[in-house]
Amino acid sequence: MKKYCDSLTVFHRRPTHVVWAGSLGIGGGNPVRLQSMTNTDTNDTEACVDQILRIVEAGGELVRLTAQGRREAANLSEIRRRLNERGCRVPLAADIHFQPAAALEAVLHVEKVRINPGNFNDRGGQLDELISRCRRRKVALRIGVNHGSLSPAVMERYGDTPEGMVASALEYLELCRERNFDQVVVSLKSSNVRVMVYAYRLLTAVLREQGMNCPLHLGVTEAGDDLEGRVKSAVGIGALLADGLGDTIRVSLTEAPECEIPVARLLADYLADRAGHPAIPDVAEHLYHPYDYHRRISRAVGPLGGGQLPRLWQELPEKVRENVFVTDIHGIDRIPEGKIVVLTTDHPHGIAEQRAFFLKMQELGKDNPVVIKRTYHESSLEALQVKAAADTGMLFLDGYGDGLWIENDTSDSDISQRDIEALGLCILQATRVRISRAEYIACPGCGRTLYDLQQTLARIKARTAHLTGIKIGVMGCIVNGPGEMADADYGYVGAGPGRITLYKGREVVRRNIPQDEALDELIELLREEGVWKDPVLNE
Repeated sequence: MKKYCDSLTVFHRRPTHVVWAGSLGIGGGNPVRLQSMTNTDTNDTEACVDQILRIVEAGGELVRLTAQGRREAANLSEIRRRLNERGCRVPLAADIHFQPAAALEAVLHVEKVRINPGNFNDRGGQLDELISRCRRRKVALRIGVNHGSLSPAVMERYGDTPEGMVASALEYLELCRERNFDQVVVSLKSSNVRVMVYAYRLLTAVLREQGMNCPLHLGVTEAGDDLEGRVKSAVGIGALLADGLGDTIRVSLTEAPECEIPVARLLADYLADRAGHPAIPDVAEHLYHPYDYHRRISRAVGPLGGGQLPRLWQELPEKVRENVFVTDIHGIDRIPEGKIVVLTTDHPHGIAEQRAFFLKMQELGKDNPVVIKRTYHESSLEALQVKAAADTGMLFLDGYGDGLWIENDTSDSDISQRDIEALGLCILQATRVRISRAEYIACPGCGRTLYDLQQTLARIKARTAHLTGIKIGVMGCIVNGPGEMADADYGYVGAGPGRITLYKGREVVRRNIPQDEALDELIELLREEGVWKDPVLNE
């Protein structure tokens, strides 16, 4: 088995070399760096500068701007100049789609350039010139692969799989290595958290085998807003940070960009101080499946186990709750048959201890159903959401757990039991083990966005949130449309000013609809498809 991290039970950060974006060191033992992206028009200098300053004030260490054409790329010079005038030296990154010419212009004005191998049209061999300019100007390069925009050649060979994402990144990494250019950061993003986590793990294993130690940029694309956006990001990014992977992160929320930074800070800080604690007992690592989904086989005890959907503790009947054996890893040999195990932990690296528990259960041949329990003392709902999702999400991604019990023990909190139940269901949905609500694959917006994403997402949620199991993509433009919402059942995509195109999967079904009619048209499409249900009104 390809090894992707140093240990499943003891925290070690993956060793990487330093990549410099201006004076900001990424990797090489530096803290996990926090970044965001503007959603203003890159040609609007004042709007971009004001938003960048808000991101920096919130704690952002690097800010990305879209440069979809040469005009936008050239204006990065003016944005950099105005920031300098205001005493702000935050490194800027240019986000390039399709046009190498825009990248060649942008590299003259910024500290980092991001290209997507899936749509970077390099027919003229301009990648060589881009690398040359990056080297001369000491500009970093991000090879940013997106699950929904893999090249036709990669799709034909691998499909839209983690293996395809890794192959796409490796092609460009090899080109950089052949040119002795190592100032490269890599990302493999997806709105499907499972795919995202498996892809990063597989990439890390391959890089280890090939002797590459470039830093990793982590993120879940199109995570959405509010509870869903925070949970999906914390599950995906947290699963990787917990194993020592990741050198810079972006939490993508369909909210003001400065709102992303406190969530990223909370997540990075929470998972940063896990080194130096006593080791968890050794486990049989050969039993672990890090690159694809294998659900643990357990025996049914009432409504838990035996392949049944995972349940929240609060959903279990009282009689079922009485038939439990509460333990941490140290009581594993005493587990009686026929009991539901409530798995606790007070280890500083509790996610690893609980993972070790499941591997030891498998080693011992024990098949009791297991409820994963974590207890917190949080007065902030956002802190509870991020920490609980980071602590438990990896376990469900890895096929462990028949139930989930989140407990928040504090007397000075306004967090309700309803908040906790919603959080639990959202974690199960983000990990794809139980679908109980509609899911929204919503991009955070950028300078290409053609309408008010936050307001539109809120309106779409208000009309469709009662539907179960449907995935709706809400995308700002055609660049992030058909590809990046690849996992959605239906899509609402900006097609031009005041115009929306609707998709079923990747197929256009209604084109260039006036925006004030588009939501009604989406509802009508869902009716025609037979997936619409009228909401039940509470009396």
